[in-house]
Amino acid sequence: MKILITGGAGYIGSVLVPRLLAAGHEVIVLDNFMFRQNSLSDACGYDSFNVMRGDARDEALIKTLLKSVDIIIPLAALVGAPLCKNDPIGTLTTNQNAIEMLCKYVSPSQRILMPVTNSGYGIGAKDQYCTEDSPLNPISLYGVTKVKAEQVVLARAESITFRLATVFGMSPRMRTDLLVNDFVYRAVTDNSVVIFEGHFKRNYIHIQDVANVFLYAIEHFDIMKGRPYNVGLDDANLSKLELAAVIQKHLPKFTYLEAPIGEDPDKRDYIVSNARLASVGFKPSWSLDRGIQELIKGYTILRDSVYANV
Repeated sequence: MKILITGGAGYIGSVLVPRLLAAGHEVIVLDNFMFRQNSLSDACGYDSFNVMRGDARDEALIKTLLKSVDIIIPLAALVGAPLCKNDPIGTLTTNQNAIEMLCKYVSPSQRILMPVTNSGYGIGAKDQYCTEDSPLNPISLYGVTKVKAEQVVLARAESITFRLATVFGMSPRMRTDLLVNDFVYRAVTDNSVVIFEGHFKRNYIHIQDVANVFLYAIEHFDIMKGRPYNVGLDDANLSKLELAAVIQKHLPKFTYLEAPIGEDPDKRDYIVSNARLASVGFKPSWSLDRGIQELIKGYTILRDSVYANV
């Protein structure tokens, strides 16, 4: 397949692009390289890899790139509450408007595989799993734009969306601001973390399994198309305090404390069912424990908060 990936040099794309190339696909990456990253350097050795520096909101450029591809994976987005708060116009135009424009120009036969977020569930009912049929109630600008973009993508037949759990794990374009990555970073470098509203629960998924689900969907597109899929670990619907306890098993010197006052600006709180994805045969390969061990090794190398989206 010939695949166009916008934002392909980001946290997810830097893992996904080499996997697609190794699987024999031809990949075109469009990225503005806003973080001045070199995360796709190894991909340059593939004859089947092409890269363009540009903006996913550039209508003329997108129309040109769409002419020759079979699959579009729109990864370009402003991700994370702090970044979206700092640039609400960029968030709206990149996360939502660019997807609306993309869908206007794709042909009926072209396939879209799009990651969104399970943060669209907002605050779930206590002890009730959020499924793909649960009401969406995003409580952040990031969540709102992703929910609206997903609606546009799923309005066409040849599309799949992935409602990703909070992603963790090492990437050539690392992000230390994601929750598991952040907690492990603090455990390795500071031996401690102060947790606000530690009862809030989320679901988690390793970045290699995010890449795996895209590869799986390409191979099983016909049985998966037209629907959203939650992508997370069934055994990792954990509160922040429970997550910290898991990390402490790997780093016994790690101390965590729940603050008696103060609030977390991210109010998401829900548990998620991933049964629909399991029903089409996909199984994650990376456990939370394995990912934590990977991060501990990674943070022996990385000691710089420049990798956070803040």
